[in-house]
Amino acid sequence: MLHIIGGDPAAIQSVFPGETVRWLDPLHEGPVPAGLALEALTAVRTPFLAAAGLQRNGDLTARDAALARYREHQAIVLWFERDLHDQLQLIQALDWLLTRDRSAAEVSAVPLDQLPGVARRKVLGQLSPEQLEALYLQRKPVPLADLRYAAEVWQAFAAPSPVHLVSLASRSADAAVAKGVPLRLLEQYPAVSNGLSRTERHILEAAASGAGRVEELFLAAQDREERVFLSEAAFRYHLERLEDVLTPLLLVENGLAAVTVAGMHVLQGKLDAIALNGIDRWIGGVHLCGSEPVWRWDETNRKLVERGSGARRH
Repeated sequence: MLHIIGGDPAAIQSVFPGETVRWLDPLHEGPVPAGLALEALTAVRTPFLAAAGLQRNGDLTARDAALARYREHQAIVLWFERDLHDQLQLIQALDWLLTRDRSAAEVSAVPLDQLPGVARRKVLGQLSPEQLEALYLQRKPVPLADLRYAAEVWQAFAAPSPVHLVSLASRSADAAVAKGVPLRLLEQYPAVSNGLSRTERHILEAAASGAGRVEELFLAAQDREERVFLSEAAFRYHLERLEDVLTPLLLVENGLAAVTVAGMHVLQGKLDAIALNGIDRWIGGVHLCGSEPVWRWDETNRKLVERGSGARRH
């Protein structure tokens, strides 16, 4: 049996027999160009993750080698939570499985949603062996329709234009996989009002409201999410991008974080973060760069705005 997991595999390894593979890749950060096989994408992702300090829990190459042995297993069990981090990994896993010979292995998914009495922050590591066994018994086969839909979302995520992702946002509310993923990704685009992504806005708002220590800021910013998805490493990556720029929006000294005057003006919509500092960021296959990126998110009208010759909303 092969267990493919979005989070910490320790709990699964202690309860269930078989091989456990952690997906490892925080796909919401960095380049995810379209049209690459798993191993080729790993070659793109690995240098970025290493430079950003995000690859701390293992090696994607070792993951790929373990996945290549999938035919040795009679069952493949997917353990992914409902947050953006895990759902992006799930759609990549399902896209990969769609093109594999699955005749010898049943593919099933365990329902890891919000559970009574379990905090919102990463469910899997909080569950007892008895709870894990009960959830395992509730696993369901992944139908071909879900594999195909996941592949469609994955391809839209990796595309060099976000237009198809916009069309999927209205469909994903009722989807069995990637529910809410397209919309949450669109919210990571720089806002029309101030040039901040939703994550950046959460961090600055939490700091401005009194969360001083970095550890407090991490928790306060995450509390603004419907489904917590940032690891501490990814959070610190965002802190650095707010601080290590021409005009810092946030300063961290001796473990204490404070919003700068410029940061407050950006939060208030008096200044634009990208006009101040430019942008060089990937969201899937879309590369946002320069002092005026083509794509921005209109948070009021919930629309993606295409700038340039004749601005359009999608």
